[in-house]
Amino acid sequence: MKLKFFFFSLFILQLSGISFSQQQSKYNPYQTFDPNFLSSPGTIYRSGSGAPGPAYWTNEADYVIHASLDTAKKEITGNVIITYTNNSPNRLSYLWLQLDQNIFKKTSRGTATTPVNGYRFGGQSYTDGYILKSVKLIQNGNTSNADYIVTDTRMQIRLSKPMEPKGSKVQINIDYSYTIPMHGSDRTGYLPTKNGTIYEIAQWYPRMEVYDDIIGWNTLPYLGSGEFYLDYGNFDYYITVPADQIVVGSGKLQNPEQVLTSEEIKRLDKASKSDKTVYIIKPVEVNTPQMRPKSSGTLTWHFKMENSRDVSWASSTAFVWDAARVNLKNKEALAMSVYPVEVDSDSAWGRSTEYTKGTLEINSKLWYEYPYPVAVNVAGIVNGMEYPGIVFCGWRAKTSSLWNVTTHEFGHTWFPMIVGSDEREYAWMDEGFNTFINIYSSKYFNHGEYQYPEHPDFLARAIERKNMQPIMTYPDDYRVSNWGVESYFKPAFGLYLLRNYILDSTRFDYAFRTYIRRWAYKHPTPKDFFRTMNDAAGEDLNWFWKEWFYKDWTLDQAVKDVKYIADNPKDGALITIENLQKMVMPVTVEVKESNGHTGRVKLPVEIWQRSGEWTFKYNSTSLIDSVIIDPDKLLPDENRNNNIWTSGTTSAAE
Repeated sequence: MKLKFFFFSLFILQLSGISFSQQQSKYNPYQTFDPNFLSSPGTIYRSGSGAPGPAYWTNEADYVIHASLDTAKKEITGNVIITYTNNSPNRLSYLWLQLDQNIFKKTSRGTATTPVNGYRFGGQSYTDGYILKSVKLIQNGNTSNADYIVTDTRMQIRLSKPMEPKGSKVQINIDYSYTIPMHGSDRTGYLPTKNGTIYEIAQWYPRMEVYDDIIGWNTLPYLGSGEFYLDYGNFDYYITVPADQIVVGSGKLQNPEQVLTSEEIKRLDKASKSDKTVYIIKPVEVNTPQMRPKSSGTLTWHFKMENSRDVSWASSTAFVWDAARVNLKNKEALAMSVYPVEVDSDSAWGRSTEYTKGTLEINSKLWYEYPYPVAVNVAGIVNGMEYPGIVFCGWRAKTSSLWNVTTHEFGHTWFPMIVGSDEREYAWMDEGFNTFINIYSSKYFNHGEYQYPEHPDFLARAIERKNMQPIMTYPDDYRVSNWGVESYFKPAFGLYLLRNYILDSTRFDYAFRTYIRRWAYKHPTPKDFFRTMNDAAGEDLNWFWKEWFYKDWTLDQAVKDVKYIADNPKDGALITIENLQKMVMPVTVEVKESNGHTGRVKLPVEIWQRSGEWTFKYNSTSLIDSVIIDPDKLLPDENRNNNIWTSGTTSAAE
């Protein structure tokens, strides 16, 4: 979802409710360095190293979908045939599906749990949700009416004959319809423009819940904040719309000769060979008859998407359409943007395809190659939401805000589209990881045009607010004011510290890439990530995982005392530092001497394993003017007043 006004938001958070009060030490090394943390043994499904085990499995859901858009009624009518494969070692006597459109009912749990003053992901538009016209089951060649119940955003289908383990299949055939909500929890909806309505269509068909080796069926209701958890499969889908509409979607268009003009096909071919953005439909050509293969009736657009967890699409008469190639090592891909003429300028959506192309090329080089044939950026009513191969970004976004939302939404290709974590439970495993890689896409795009500040002191200040919650909290349980910090900024900052302060870029990058490769198109848990990073980096980071992700602990490092050995600065000094709160970090100390010399000492986190106080020798050659902990202000230290010691308080060592 959208990462909006990244720095401005953090600045505001910096000003709100930070406590700098000095407290008596609360540190307990036995809580932090807990030998029982992450100590459970691995299984045949998930190894102790964090890698998938030798018997790891995921189930598969393949979809064939035929849907029609009624622009007069603002309605989707569809049929979906789901082929579900049970690769698990268990017999399944029932199946669970997600009916996300039911959140827009006035009687839904999502509506009931929306704060009275509103919420971005709460109910703003109300519909009747899914209208299920037919639900049939095809099993062992026999077709029957499914025995099912619907509970809010979930459907359970009870099987008369259980699915056998390790490869059995069943098909579910559903006829359905629903009214498109105008404001669909900032994930789907429609926007009127002067050349027609832009429809952004997502969560538009019944989808399988995930059955996994952790808890079985994952049936948390869709309340709005928590996003999605989906299995992988192949999609073959057909979208029928009025003939004057342009449709873009996840995957590759299969029938361009039927739905595009020869000129549009020619321009797409040119764009596939161009690093410069090429218009497919120019602003002056929007909503003109010559850009459509026929003038009335409907056209059916056919797309395919392989090895994906979802598909989405957008349709409009109002689209300006442009494209450019994405330079990848092992495959071809096309970056595209569609947007209304109102925002066709170099300060707005005229650079969208450039931003999309840049993001994909940078992330492919740094982490893992972009896997899809197309990447589409759609300007519309949704401020920021990601789907495989297509994203929805706010149509009013410009310059840096458009870059930030574009690089963020396409960053979700890596988390959770490639690495298929459970967004419904662990928002930080997609939002936080993605916010982290956005730091580097912004650093390297166009020579740092939108680069973030190098030292994120403001980020450290932001996570010190009062009433914070542990990152390991259900997304729907975050306080509204904590959502951005807990799911985006704090986990991203934690990874930044690991890369630039606790480990180093070489070890971190190798371990992070190992995690992506291991869990591409699979379903990792937080423990799989933690264990992989420990294993591949060669570092026991359990103290960090516990304090940063599982606890709402704070950090307060302090300089306690400086004493000269034998009362002679030239013989060196004994410097004593303290850890006053429950969180720990490695220590960087900067020492400035009166002769102008400045030195730094780096101490590992293990100095805190015995107690919250540590004394080390510094080889001074003259009087010490000052001692500063965390001189670069990288750490989220809640009280910087005690981070510095200055001359005038020295005493001789015993």
